[in-house]
Amino acid sequence: MIEQKITSTLQVAAIPLQRSKKALHNRVNRRELKERLKTDPVKRVTLSFYKYAQIPDPGAFRNELYQWWDALGVLGRTYLAEEGINAQISVPEENFEQFKLLMNTYEMFRGMRLNIAVEAEGKSFFALTIKVKDKIVADGLNDPNFDPSKTGTHLNAEAWNRVSEEPGVIIVDMRNHYESEVGHFENAITPDAATFREELPMVAELLAEQRDKKILMYCTGGIRCEKASAYMKHNGFENVFQLEGGIIEYDRQVRAKGLENKFLGKNFVFDERLGERISPDVIAHCHQCGKPADTHTNCANLYCHILFIQCDDCREKYAGCCSDKCCEFNALSAEEQKERAPSMVFNGSKFGKGAYKAFRKAGGNLNVL
Repeated sequence: MIEQKITSTLQVAAIPLQRSKKALHNRVNRRELKERLKTDPVKRVTLSFYKYAQIPDPGAFRNELYQWWDALGVLGRTYLAEEGINAQISVPEENFEQFKLLMNTYEMFRGMRLNIAVEAEGKSFFALTIKVKDKIVADGLNDPNFDPSKTGTHLNAEAWNRVSEEPGVIIVDMRNHYESEVGHFENAITPDAATFREELPMVAELLAEQRDKKILMYCTGGIRCEKASAYMKHNGFENVFQLEGGIIEYDRQVRAKGLENKFLGKNFVFDERLGERISPDVIAHCHQCGKPADTHTNCANLYCHILFIQCDDCREKYAGCCSDKCCEFNALSAEEQKERAPSMVFNGSKFGKGAYKAFRKAGGNLNVL
């Protein structure tokens, strides 16, 4: 019944209905896809969205969604679970209205906010990936009494600015430390957490003696705060507020309405850009030389690939790598790299992507890790 309804709607919208017989995942080399995208003249809209909704069979829904999105030329990363959807994608500009029409054929997605990136040029993603997960945001919560629908009060940009200026208000960044390092709201608490599941109990414990105060929470697009605010209320915090639509929607409203911008620096995003500039402030530092910098990159040595901040001078000096070791290794031929890699340990392979705690322990120098 659902498919018949979608098919009828899309026929009106002139979306190609011939279903592809190819595998429901990408099989082309990622490097090749990146090169294709660089020369692709198609203008694309970069956006993100999420929705907590009941999806009884996320596997089947994943396959259905993949076929429709593939027909529309959608690229990006999407997670599906029984609890809902979490997507960061790009859509050909010419198909954007058809994409919205498609999503509105599903009752659970009607009226859903689409957070459209302001700075993106459409080169954010190069493949379509839709994965089925246990949860759309890994939270580590297994309490059967926890009700994620009992969220905090949502604030738009104007209300957020007003409430954040009230005496005694506590502002909490619910993102990972590598995200808040390059940008955050004025006077915000930025927990030294590597994952969302780690941060939830950390914040509750940190604010345990301040349950009577107003707690303002924010994240990239709002999805983490939906659970975080509900978690705080579950733990006895009553005056919990969250930024509606996250930093992405806040930036859009500030620009559209000419509001005061209280966000400093960049908003980290999970695509090829790795960041959108919200204000001209550079509040972070290069992880190699310590100069002011807020450009994230992945080590050019693919056997390391650690996420770190690098200034332009160090990018040239280390050829996009995080250390002398990786720079020297990356200069080897592909055959020699493949032969040596199993016996070597790099920053990324040892500490994992984005593990800045190792950087801090090393005294602020990736070369000594």
